[in-house]
Amino acid sequence: MTGARIPFSLTRQCLQPTWRRPFSPTCLYSTSSTPVTGSTNNSDTNSSDNAKQNVVPAAFRVFDRVAKRLQKDRAASNVEESRLVDYVKDEVAFRVVDRLLDIKREFNEVVELGSGCGHVAKHIDSDMMNKLIMCDMSEKMLDRDRDVEYEVPVERRVVDEERLPFEENSLDAVISSLSMHWINDLPGAMIQVQRSLKPDGVFIAGLFALQLAELDREGGISPRISPMADSRDLGALLSRAGFTLTTVDVDEVTVNYPSAIELMQDLRAMGESNAVVSRRQLLKRDTMMAAAAIYKEMYGNPDGTVPATFQILYMIGWKPAPTQHKPLERGSAKKSLKERLETEGSSTAPESSEKH
Repeated sequence: MTGARIPFSLTRQCLQPTWRRPFSPTCLYSTSSTPVTGSTNNSDTNSSDNAKQNVVPAAFRVFDRVAKRLQKDRAASNVEESRLVDYVKDEVAFRVVDRLLDIKREFNEVVELGSGCGHVAKHIDSDMMNKLIMCDMSEKMLDRDRDVEYEVPVERRVVDEERLPFEENSLDAVISSLSMHWINDLPGAMIQVQRSLKPDGVFIAGLFALQLAELDREGGISPRISPMADSRDLGALLSRAGFTLTTVDVDEVTVNYPSAIELMQDLRAMGESNAVVSRRQLLKRDTMMAAAAIYKEMYGNPDGTVPATFQILYMIGWKPAPTQHKPLERGSAKKSLKERLETEGSSTAPESSEKH
């Protein structure tokens, strides 16, 4: 792992202005953007034993959750290498926090699902919340940066996102950054989050819409995404789970690498290797080299680097509450839209003046 893999140029192209706070990442991206919590104990605990949800049936298992935990454990074990590849997760975590910052409310406790080593925690201000509860299925990943101090108190808990241990109506807010794309039953996970939230509680998440798959000369591209992680479906899934006032955004983060080999190595160091149940257990070296050559031929930049585009979905949903704003009932308007526009047009028309 070398520093040369870290992206070195920055250009941003936003179709709509979504960048609201200054940010100085240690590495740089080319990005484009398209519109499209609760009572817990004060000590670090393993809450997986307290989970009461059923295990996902085998027929619905797309991802190997045990393999994913082992991948994250392995990534966290090599601290220096792991920290070198934090750039994508740090960037997306910042954008999740930026959306939370738009909510003019101070939260008591916020639960973060799939927190990893603390990508969100490093962007949290003390005036946003009193405490952040970091939950991840990998205890080693939770402990990687245990010596780091944050602006807000944090509690680390080992939790599987598919089996949440939180009581109904107990959480003020739930957030997640680049974790839920590995969940087998995404609608079920959303329902669990909605049940855990207090009325008027908010759920904010960012997840990969499409992960990069190896260009493989031995038989196609292995599936690398959740079958439910699609921008066209997320809004409907949020509504099905009982959320209201839902919004979905799509971002693209493009990172330049010396070659596809470094891209694959970085994905592994991030803990983002393939975890599909039917995945190949081993990718041969000659296959990897051939894939890198094909990737460079198809997508290479003039300077010899190759781009890797990560598409990120952001979703926001609120648990219904009597105090929330609601749309007026159909037919309750006193004026039609045409009449309203005509009225506004006449009131803003410039007055004619006579020449003397």
